[in-house]
Amino acid sequence: IMSGSNSYRLRCSLPAHEMDVRGLAAAAYPDGAFVSVSRDRTARVWVPNPSENQVFTEMHCMNGHSDFVSCVCIIDPNETYPRGLIATGGHDNNICVFSLDRPDPLFTLKGHKNTVCTLSAGKFGTILSGSWDTTAKVWLGEKCMMTLQGHTAAVWAVVILPEQGLMLSGSADKTIRLWKAGRCENTYTGHEDCVRGLAVINEVAFLSCSNDASIRRWMVTGECVQVYYAHTNYIYSLAVFPNGQDFISTGEDRTLRVWRKGECSQTIRLPAQSVWCCCILPDGDIAVGASDGVIRVFTESEERVASAQDLQAFEDELSKAIIDPKTGDLGDIRIEDLPGREHLNEPGNRDGQTRLIKEGSNVEAYQWSVSDGRWVKIGDVVGGSSQQNSKRVMYEGKEYDFVFSIDVNEGGPGLKLPYNVTDDPWLTAHNFLQKNELSPMFLDQVANFIIENTKGHTLGPAPATSTDPFTGNWTHMLSHTSHFIQLKVKTEVCYIPPVFSGAGRYIPGSGSGDQGFAADPFTGGSAYSSSSLPKATTNIFFPSTDGVMFEQANSTQILGKLRELNNTAPADRKLSDAALDCLQKLLLVVTDLKSQEQPTAEQINVLWRTSHWPEDIVFPVLDILRLAVRHPEVNAQLCGGTEGASLCNHLLGLMSPESRPANQMLALRILCNCFSGSHGRALLLGHRDTVLSRAGDLRVVSNKNIHVALATLVLNYAGRLYGQPTEIEAKAQCLSVASTALEVIHDKEAVFRLLVALGTTVAGDSTAKDLARSLGVNSQISKYVRVSDPAKVGECCRLVLDELQ
Repeated sequence: IMSGSNSYRLRCSLPAHEMDVRGLAAAAYPDGAFVSVSRDRTARVWVPNPSENQVFTEMHCMNGHSDFVSCVCIIDPNETYPRGLIATGGHDNNICVFSLDRPDPLFTLKGHKNTVCTLSAGKFGTILSGSWDTTAKVWLGEKCMMTLQGHTAAVWAVVILPEQGLMLSGSADKTIRLWKAGRCENTYTGHEDCVRGLAVINEVAFLSCSNDASIRRWMVTGECVQVYYAHTNYIYSLAVFPNGQDFISTGEDRTLRVWRKGECSQTIRLPAQSVWCCCILPDGDIAVGASDGVIRVFTESEERVASAQDLQAFEDELSKAIIDPKTGDLGDIRIEDLPGREHLNEPGNRDGQTRLIKEGSNVEAYQWSVSDGRWVKIGDVVGGSSQQNSKRVMYEGKEYDFVFSIDVNEGGPGLKLPYNVTDDPWLTAHNFLQKNELSPMFLDQVANFIIENTKGHTLGPAPATSTDPFTGNWTHMLSHTSHFIQLKVKTEVCYIPPVFSGAGRYIPGSGSGDQGFAADPFTGGSAYSSSSLPKATTNIFFPSTDGVMFEQANSTQILGKLRELNNTAPADRKLSDAALDCLQKLLLVVTDLKSQEQPTAEQINVLWRTSHWPEDIVFPVLDILRLAVRHPEVNAQLCGGTEGASLCNHLLGLMSPESRPANQMLALRILCNCFSGSHGRALLLGHRDTVLSRAGDLRVVSNKNIHVALATLVLNYAGRLYGQPTEIEAKAQCLSVASTALEVIHDKEAVFRLLVALGTTVAGDSTAKDLARSLGVNSQISKYVRVSDPAKVGECCRLVLDELQ
């Protein structure tokens, strides 16, 4: 929870423009100044007022567009223009470039065939522009240098990366593209609706925001490494703090949100529906522009905070806001079900949490402020329930019969659950919980809620929709049919450390058994018979935390196959003798445990390059990679830093459903073996969500080796999560992947490893046990109790059931 000292509070409100403020940028000159642009066709420069600490005054107004101005950027100072220049883009398809000493443009850049809606300035005076005409253009001086073509819809966002020659564009076609010297080098997919904003974190990472109400963090190499949820509607703009970690976002849900350490740490509501733009000023203050024509500046500094009476005026303005429930931000409201004012006596549990109460026949919305320790009124809700409405609802660009708002009782924003009467409520509930990373414990509750709230509905035909030109979507024309439920999250978590006698533990050895263990339960090297094991008093099976590797190596066979396939490889992919030697030496170094030699950078490089061989011949190389990642040096090189994300992505590609089974299996084995080093473990824990879900999808391939490798991967994840009760979401994924895999997997070794994974996941963690019970794990695995060949399956199953009693 944020302490009062570093929460943003109002510094000033500037009634700056007659219409929406569409763009803001911190200016190069004078100190502390910024520029705003508006639908009122003007651009204005604001400077701090020396006599009044809090306030800004308008220093300069620029006119040059014949229509709305929608974006602005600052061109860095150079010898000719020591104060820098200001570029603005507008609905007249033009870009105007201004200096600070005259109101009309120095020059105008013409070339786009539709609204210019985004601008970014690079080094040496380059400008990158994006337009509704689906292109981005690169300008230098008064000339267009390049047109970047490839998007299939409006380019809403562009940004120039610090590394020279790299540019990003985000589009209404839901993709982001990376351009190098005018060529598209990469396409990033993941957003489910228009991409609206981009912001650079550093040379290798950036953020994007979208109409799908999510913010994504990407590596330039292509991986989406995080998705941030908190906004309840379209997100229009982003800005990153100088520390390169924290950032801010604004959107159509009336909010500015401050993100620290990956969490939404503060939510500031504004008395305007659309918060179009934001920028961070040199002193760390935040400026935002909105649809009411006002620029508001927020500060963490006590010296610059607005006077008590200005703060009160802002709060009064907010409390008078009329919130239309049709925007769906608050869910469906049934007045009779709402609590009264006494509900505000209970403190909130998260900054920005909203609460609705009834006051007579009115509904009022309040938001919890951590810094003030009180509920602040954020408006009156008009229009009440829209439940009688039979129109279909737009959500993420598709039409649904219902869009429910599900409140997860963490005080977070309502999560949207779209549903059509023809859908299966259980599947819908399952997908909703997965998408929002919620505990599968809630499956019954959500499914029953859907069934309950859609009874007896006959739905009319879809209305003709009309598009809002600014949001690029249909939201303002809609009536949401949405409902409100609360998922009660179990809070009494008691953590009991496992009681164990160390006597019966086996340490997986590095013997030569099929999967690389000495006498231990995974290889059955010293096969158990039921008689030799008393009714399990010591649990030799789980928790299994050492990680299980695929160690078996037949170097001669692997190298023989590699040379044979190299002879048939296409000419341009044939390996030189030197490259083959590299791979041979590497294989010998990583399989000889007594070897004093270290793999060289060149060998690792050749291995990585060759692992991208054509998929019909790559398998011996993948087998070498499987053995090599166990070596600390290779593990550090291939799993650390940005290489790690690339390795992970490459393996995920090899595991795609259309890939060859041999490659799918080897990719799974490589992932299992990555757990042998700290870099590999960190990499895989960081990408757990995608790795485990892609791996889980391979359960449907009927191949014993794939199933054993999949089970081992789940087991290795479970081992890393053991003893970490806070990692309940990760454990939930292990449980769900293991449980769905057990539905289709029959191979006894794979079943055994999945049972060990389940046991390890629930051992000593009462919440995980509750989760496993609610998923029906007990009844699902009870059939294995009777397995006596191999005996370890039945034994382990009994122990897991004991844990779940």
